[in-house]
Amino acid sequence: MRGYLDFYAVAPPEADVRALCEALLADPAHEGVQFLARDDGDGVAIGFATVFWSWSTTRACRIGTLNDLFVAAGARGSGAAEALIAACAEACRGHGAKVLEWMTARDNTRAQTVYDRVGGQRSEWVSYKLEVSP
Repeated sequence: MRGYLDFYAVAPPEADVRALCEALLADPAHEGVQFLARDDGDGVAIGFATVFWSWSTTRACRIGTLNDLFVAAGARGSGAAEALIAACAEACRGHGAKVLEWMTARDNTRAQTVYDRVGGQRSEWVSYKLEVSP
């Protein structure tokens, strides 16, 4: 996860990162799930994906939001990203979610190539955010 945070040049407090992971581990049925991809040789983690559970009003169904997908630079092209997406899709089916959706940075063309390859469909929606922390 540290590699992912470094990739996006962000540094949330370690306590907050730990709280996120602990929430997923403690209540995957309500919070979401996190998957690890491991190297076939030594079993070292080479990537991860996180799916959060939500609902879509416009589809009137439960959805999974693939909020994070990361594969370490040395493992890119190994099929780990595709395997992580497949695991997320399977988790969605098991949780009753009809859709798995995600976003990526506009300039992350390598990831977009993977997403196109696995059958992802580009959306015309524009993403916004509003910071609400005190």
